[in-house]
Amino acid sequence: MGQVVAAAAYHKGRKVADIALNQGHEWASQPEHFVWIGLRDPAAPEFSILQQQFGLHELALEDALAQHTRPKLETFGDALFMVVYSPVRRADDRLEFVETQLFAGKGYVISARYGDSAPYSAVRQRCEARPLLLEHGEDFVLYALLAFVIENYRPLLDSVHTELEDIEQTVLDRPLTQADVERIHSLRRDLLRLRRQVAPLSEICQELQQLEFPFIDKHMRPYFRDIAIHVNRLMEDLTGLREMADHAIEIGLLLESSRQSLTQRKFAAWAAILAFPTAVAGIYGMNFQNMPELTWHYGYFGVLGVIGLGCAGLFANFKRMGWL
Repeated sequence: MGQVVAAAAYHKGRKVADIALNQGHEWASQPEHFVWIGLRDPAAPEFSILQQQFGLHELALEDALAQHTRPKLETFGDALFMVVYSPVRRADDRLEFVETQLFAGKGYVISARYGDSAPYSAVRQRCEARPLLLEHGEDFVLYALLAFVIENYRPLLDSVHTELEDIEQTVLDRPLTQADVERIHSLRRDLLRLRRQVAPLSEICQELQQLEFPFIDKHMRPYFRDIAIHVNRLMEDLTGLREMADHAIEIGLLLESSRQSLTQRKFAAWAAILAFPTAVAGIYGMNFQNMPELTWHYGYFGVLGVIGLGCAGLFANFKRMGWL
């Protein structure tokens, strides 16, 4: 069974009574009244009660009981059904999306939340603290709920931005480790999932601005346009964050390639230096009989001197070239 988190009746922007689930229609049918019902993990029995009172469309109820994957907006006569998702970062760093279903029509707004996410009690408190705006009724509540969902994305994006900045600085200080690459990949995957949930919200806000519903006042359309602006900013930020993640990997690969190139140059330089005494020793190890230097009294020391001077010259030249 689900839980009724809060249910109240409002008149001209002020709460007049806390109500039971089966009292919604009684209050909603009164002039200039509407009810706002908040549910947690509702099931078929709760939806059956609501259908009897507000005449919720059967297709909307079937949709509500099904699992969804993306936000959407559907209309049924003079009522609407909406699905949105709030992002939640769990203690084990997993990113999850908590589904919220919204039913709205003349005289009622119903929110149904599935799972653990930021509660909507804060939204209700904000709305009740602004009676002049709450007097607009159902459309203002719908706007406040959508705005709250959008707000939940901002702290998460700020957290990802900070983490990517730290990774970029780490990449400049030391080579990328496997853990770094795995973390960047995880962030890129989370950004794609966030984009998948945010992108449809822009279309939803556009539709809300155009709907001709009796409970949506034309004066509320700028509020939905404001939400659309925030959604577009989120989309821009998501694009920028994904580019940051891609750049972090690219910079890491370029720096690693540069480090490997430097190491290879050092190996090549030392190999050239060591090749010189090897070549000299190889010449005098051929055991030809007619080699005048073999009978020279200071020949051994002379060859060592030539080897030393040759190696020192090569070392100085490679040092000047920046290979050592």
